[in-house]
Order: sequence, then structure tokens, then C-alpha cells
Amino acid sequence: MDGIVNVNKPLGITSHDVVYRLRRILGIKKIGHTGTLDPDASGVLPMCVGKGTKLAEYLTAKDKQYFATMKLGSFTDTQDASGKIIESFEVSVTKEEIRDAVKGFVGDIMQIPPMYSAIKVDGKKLYELAREGKTVEREPRQVTIENIEIKNIDMETNTVEMLVDCSKGTYIRTLCNDIGAALGCGGHMASLKRTKSGRFDIKDSFTLEEIEKMAGENDFSFMVSVGEALSEYEKIVLADRNAQRVRNGIKISVEGLKMDEIYRVFDEQEEFLALAQQTENGFTIIKSFYGGA
Repeated sequence: MDGIVNVNKPLGITSHDVVYRLRRILGIKKIGHTGTLDPDASGVLPMCVGKGTKLAEYLTAKDKQYFATMKLGSFTDTQDASGKIIESFEVSVTKEEIRDAVKGFVGDIMQIPPMYSAIKVDGKKLYELAREGKTVEREPRQVTIENIEIKNIDMETNTVEMLVDCSKGTYIRTLCNDIGAALGCGGHMASLKRTKSGRFDIKDSFTLEEIEKMAGENDFSFMVSVGEALSEYEKIVLADRNAQRVRNGIKISVEGLKMDEIYRVFDEQEEFLALAQQTENGFTIIKSFYGGA
């Protein structure tokens, strides 16, 4: 059983908990996730199964979309609602000022990664250092906010609901913190749901309970095949002779391919064989999916 499962992760469990549950449900040990979601976050968590684990590096490089609720009026030490309030302010900004501040964060921006993150410094994760009460210097990183759509502003609760399209590596907690700083009234992330991760959308996701029920009925339609999961790459089909050469690791030549573009390679029986590129050295296999485990 190989492919990708688009899991709708619930609140309160870790990404590793999802791995554990899927291993038990599917009876397969070779399962991994494509990027963690904090226990306080829910939503899309693509899980790689079997040979699908070879896809992880291609799936984690995709853009993300989040539905976030920002709470104005205070900063917390974790930049979200799970942390301790370290500074509070009166919220006297207008809705128009909020919209203008949010608009200023669209585009390429610099973020300082939060201390409560999995980034490693000298071999130790930042959140481990933070739990020891330590703070270390972090270099700002460039991320891209493609769009922020404000869904609702509630001045009674001082909350702002936003749909954020962003690049890999964006910290929504930090975005909320920085918007609060720009407004001068503080802010932190109150809730977070990932609604898209690359091609995977929450509307096509499955809860762990749904997956368990379907698997118990031998219905594995929740599994996206390896080839389909990479559908953003153009498909090429090799004749049987060339397909067999590729399986045997023999160099072949394919005409009409664009230089350095990634292609999905299939045989005439629709078996997905590999990802390949046309390089200066000719047709080059960059990741094979045939044979083995």
C-alpha cells in the first residue's frame, strides 16, 4: 500500500500521534508526515505511506493556506494562546487601521522565528531551549505572504479572522505577533487551522475516524496514489523498451523535454516509475519509485 493520505488532524494531538494511529489502522510501519502541525493546530496533514515516503521532500516544499484567529491586546511568550501573557494593552484601533496593518504584511517579509519552534541551534531545538528559560539570537528569515483575506473583525472580542496564503516556513504565530506590534496594541494567535498544503485541500481530507471506518470495510479510496500526488508535474509515458531500461538503471534519451523541468515518468501500463529531469547530462532520474519497499 503506497501513496498519500490527506488527514484532517484534530486539535490536541501531535503529528507523531497521527503517524502512530495510521500505523495501527493500516498495519504499515513505513509512514511519515510532510511537516508538523502543533497540537494546538488542526487541519490538513498529508501523510506518506509506503513508497509515498519518498515524496516527503517534494510535498513539504509547497505553499500553505491557514485560517487563523488573531487576538489583539496582548503578547504571549509563545506568540499563541497557549503561552503566558507577557504584556497587555488597551485596544483602541479601528477596523480600517487593522485592515491597513494586515495589508502591510503581504509580499516578501522578514520573520524572526519564534523561540517555541523546532528550528535547531547548535543541535538543540529552540523550544527545548525556551523550556529551559533560555533565549538565543535568531536570524530573520524571508518568507512570502501571497495574500491575507480578512474574514471577520470583532471589536467586542478584539479578534480578527484571516485566511492566509503563504510560503513554506511561515510562522502564523509570528505573523499575528508582528501585526499586533505594528498596531501598537499587541497580538497573538488564538487558533489555527491549515486549510491547504500544496495540492491537498481540507475539503478533500479525512478524519482518523473516517479512515479507520473505511479501512475496516476494505475501502482505501482515501489514499492518493504516488503518481497522482505529484500531478503538478507534467506526465510522460515511456515505451516498454525504454521503461525497462529505466528500471534497470540504463541511460536513455527522451526528446522534446524542457531543460531542468521535473517530469512524472510512467510506462505504458500506467505504472509510475520515477521523477526525472532533462539536464546537461541528458535524461536524468532524480527519484525512482519502482521496485523495493
